[in-house]
Amino acid sequence: MPCNPEILRAIPLFALLDDDEAAVLASRVEHVKFAPRQRIYKMGDPGGQGYVVLAGLVRVTTIDEDHQEVSVDEPAVGEFFGFASMLDGSPHQTSAVAAEEVECIEVDRHDIEHLLQTKPLAGMDMLAVLGRQYHGSQKLVRVRSMRNPNEVIEASLTFGDRVADAVAQFGGSWTFIITCLVALSIYAVINIALGGRAWDPYPFILLNLFLSMLAAIQAPIIMMSQNRQDDKDRLRGELDFAVNRRAESEIQALSRKLNLLGEKMDDVEELVRDFRKPR
Repeated sequence: MPCNPEILRAIPLFALLDDDEAAVLASRVEHVKFAPRQRIYKMGDPGGQGYVVLAGLVRVTTIDEDHQEVSVDEPAVGEFFGFASMLDGSPHQTSAVAAEEVECIEVDRHDIEHLLQTKPLAGMDMLAVLGRQYHGSQKLVRVRSMRNPNEVIEASLTFGDRVADAVAQFGGSWTFIITCLVALSIYAVINIALGGRAWDPYPFILLNLFLSMLAAIQAPIIMMSQNRQDDKDRLRGELDFAVNRRAESEIQALSRKLNLLGEKMDDVEELVRDFRKPR
């Protein structure tokens, strides 16, 4: 059924339209209703219409690369969905289902074309609102990331970072320990055997100096590698949190589906009981 211009003016997407523009658009759009659990459109359907929520709750989902259903949006009253496919005429990339009884404004591509032909300046007002939703979608994509922390850290390593990691890895190995023990033993044996001609007689003051210098250089390099490991652990924790949040969302979606299945089974059971009643 036709829409009241005052209802359009209360919708943020059309709030900037003047009276004449709102009247033109109201004469073209439709005021529609959907029952609970009714599918408004599914992924792959022709994107002929977009919708603005007037009342109720709509759940918009899509399927990711792992073939998991992901909740994309739950537009509140005054918000819209399905407009991207409606505007460019492409198939819907999401599915929309009425979570409860829903009232919407159904907008067709030809409705927008008629409005722009009649009131060209109305397009700028609508683009301003659409731009805000586009930025919100970009933020959602940045937040929902699945990255390997090792690959992220590896891509940002500098030459000094790689040297520090190599030094820390070698300094904490049995190869380094055995090599040092052998070298120190040979050094001590040679200087003891030379006696008065030794360049570093007991208690090996020159050797102690070299070892102190080695420790002074090695310690901060190892600390650099440990700090980077802490960064990697922090990044891994952040990504684990994102994965857990996604898993929680998927579990909630499964719970909703199970509840819906339970309700449908109850409805079927009630129909069967009614059918079996003697007439």
